[in-house]
Amino acid sequence: MANTGDDRRPKYQRIADTLREAIQSGEYGPGDRLPGENDLMATHGVARMTVRQALSVLRDEGVAEARKGAGVFVREFRPLRRRGIQRLSQRQWGNGRSIWSADIENRSLEVDRVTVSEEPAPDGIGAVLDLADEETVCVRRRRFVLDGKPVLLSTSYLSTSLVAGSAITQEDTGQGGTYARLAELGYKPVHFREEIRSRMPSKDEVAQLSMSAGTPAILVCRTAYTDEGRPVEINEMTLDAASYILEYEFGA
Repeated sequence: MANTGDDRRPKYQRIADTLREAIQSGEYGPGDRLPGENDLMATHGVARMTVRQALSVLRDEGVAEARKGAGVFVREFRPLRRRGIQRLSQRQWGNGRSIWSADIENRSLEVDRVTVSEEPAPDGIGAVLDLADEETVCVRRRRFVLDGKPVLLSTSYLSTSLVAGSAITQEDTGQGGTYARLAELGYKPVHFREEIRSRMPSKDEVAQLSMSAGTPAILVCRTAYTDEGRPVEINEMTLDAASYILEYEFGA
């Protein structure tokens, strides 16, 4: 039985802290299986429920993940580094490259779900895009999958009348994506504004992104503007926080 001395932390918390320290020290590396319930019960002299509470703490923190029938494993973390400045440069999409190519290096990315529809503008969207009361929006919904794991849900809103007849209304927008097509229409984005916040995901988001329990979602809302200051696209993104590092590099 582990010697806890005068430690007044709950037993399950002490076990969780011990396992976390072992992970941080490298005793258990990414993908390694943590000790099973029986081993932990014997080591710490506690009941099964206490051990399960301890392992639940690590899962809720995103440190570990349960695999049905196999046990609890240290979560593997090979982050997608989202380069917030470089990816939106005109040198990126203006030369026919996807803005995603600034992030993924040589990793495998696919968009496995794409829908394009014409819909009434949701609350707030029409006001930002300065649409008339009855004007609709072109809505592009996509799911991005990196190395076989869903990492991002993206929904873009653009004025239907502005993009009518262009490739933006098709599933495949062509080289350079939406921003290259907007430039061809005479509405080249030259300024972007992003708002970032975090919350726990909805059940639907957990299902679509195959998120582990306890993992928060990162919400990014980007608005693209022309040189005249006209907003031409709003993109609402939901990111799996366990898959991302957000990187911003700029001069003083």
